[in-house]
Amino acid sequence: MTDFKPARVLVLGIGNVLWADEGFGVRCVEVMAETRAVPGNVKLLDGGTQGLYLLPFLEEAEALIVFDAIDFGLEPGEMRVLRDADVPAFMGAKKMSLHQTGFQDVIATAQLLNRCPGKLTLIGCQPVELEDYGGGLRPAVAAQIEPAITECVAELARWGIEVGEGRTQAHDLADVSIRRGAYEEGRPSEDEACRMGDHRFFPGAEKVRA
Repeated sequence: MTDFKPARVLVLGIGNVLWADEGFGVRCVEVMAETRAVPGNVKLLDGGTQGLYLLPFLEEAEALIVFDAIDFGLEPGEMRVLRDADVPAFMGAKKMSLHQTGFQDVIATAQLLNRCPGKLTLIGCQPVELEDYGGGLRPAVAAQIEPAITECVAELARWGIEVGEGRTQAHDLADVSIRRGAYEEGRPSEDEACRMGDHRFFPGAEKVRA
């Protein structure tokens, strides 16, 4: 535990659930809300791909923990934690998707306005698959959800914030219709929903499927 005890903490999951492992961060905050009871000064937020729309949430927080799928150049499914100055520096150097470019802009803007959280922690997982529109998390990435949450809980404990077992009533998560279970179990088969594009509009797509 450190002497740093933030009054307001934002736990943010970012990413696009429509692109397979890109949804890792969003799924982490969902599971955390379902399995952990956080105190009132900790906000759980599904940031999706909102970019600069997230700026007001950062401005309100004294500390920020981000879950995301990140290209660390590691083995697929491996997890890594970055802190403070390493977070914006890494996201600026290793852009994996548009949402990361957008979130880098959020951090830069908050710093410019002198309203960036005093502590930044990034809990990232190396993706297995991104090029699967409508796909869910691959097993190696899904297996890192619980370890990522455990790391988040440990970070909060270092800041003097205790998290218990239970549930958190979070109002800023995705609609239940696209939570992980409903989303992945309701996905049509490849025969019903072509992953490579509709051959009626994309000539050659049928050949790719074959």
